[in-house]
Amino acid sequence: MIHRNRLFFSMAVLAAVAFGGAGRAQALTTVHAGKAVAVAWAFIPLDVGQREGIFAKYGLNVDITSFGGDAKLQEGLASGSMDFGVGSGPAMAFAAKGAPAMAVAAYAGAPRNISIVVGENSPIKKPSELKGKTIAVTTAGSLTYWLTQRVSVKEGWGPNGIKIATLGGFQPELAALRTHQIDGMMTATEAGYMLEARHAGRILVGMQHYAPIFITHVVFARRELIEKDPALVRKFLDGFFATIKFMKTHKAATDKVAEAVLHESPSVASKVYDYEISMLQSNGDFNAKALAVLKQSFVDLGMLKTKPNNDQLFTTKFYPVKP
Repeated sequence: MIHRNRLFFSMAVLAAVAFGGAGRAQALTTVHAGKAVAVAWAFIPLDVGQREGIFAKYGLNVDITSFGGDAKLQEGLASGSMDFGVGSGPAMAFAAKGAPAMAVAAYAGAPRNISIVVGENSPIKKPSELKGKTIAVTTAGSLTYWLTQRVSVKEGWGPNGIKIATLGGFQPELAALRTHQIDGMMTATEAGYMLEARHAGRILVGMQHYAPIFITHVVFARRELIEKDPALVRKFLDGFFATIKFMKTHKAATDKVAEAVLHESPSVASKVYDYEISMLQSNGDFNAKALAVLKQSFVDLGMLKTKPNNDQLFTTKFYPVKP
């Protein structure tokens, strides 16, 4: 009888654990988050946070989708298919135009994660040789578009000294580079490292040299969520910035995710981490000097006629983020 009672007790404990686990799983709220592009190390906090269970600690399950540029991400947010998005600072101009999403936190400074990449055997050896050449970017009005224009201006050729081809993403850009339809592409630095490892391309120059004070990436949220469910927005931001904190102290784990998500070799993942981790910020704050440069970029790109006010671009409701 004693053994039988112990058996029943053990079974009851196991059932309680099982149902308790199921209850916790059911308690997770699924949110949909988009990346402006797929091949971008700076966007893997979404993947690291989901795979390492960090978002789950804040009650969230994050369903992740990649888009072909900032404009496409904004379309996803506008349609309601995405709740949150990680995209470029220049994409904040969409909010000033009345888009149904706006920035809720800044998380990456100078664009160390973006470089001009040329073919391995390209005759172009330095940025001063880019005049009149064609560089591929994702979409018009994107960060890669603005950076290409900024290189041209900084080199003394005006905004149109470099020809720009909008090709939508890494794969079509790479195909165009291989067939010599373009001279280079403004793309993720990690993509440049991968191409170098395959002897298919090389990094010409990193964009932190042309925009040392900047807001490269931000987190977007739909205005409806900001207004009606601010607690959900805060949970997402807490999970996101807790992930950044984790990444800064867990290189090996971060590299494993980069290898899986970005299809990087261990050596490339390690190199990218060392080069880019310093650009990730800890509390979501919008730096005033960087904002000034960003606002000027809106005018430079022709996205806005005048520099917008801060409250047209982002909300201060959620920062500093302190997960």
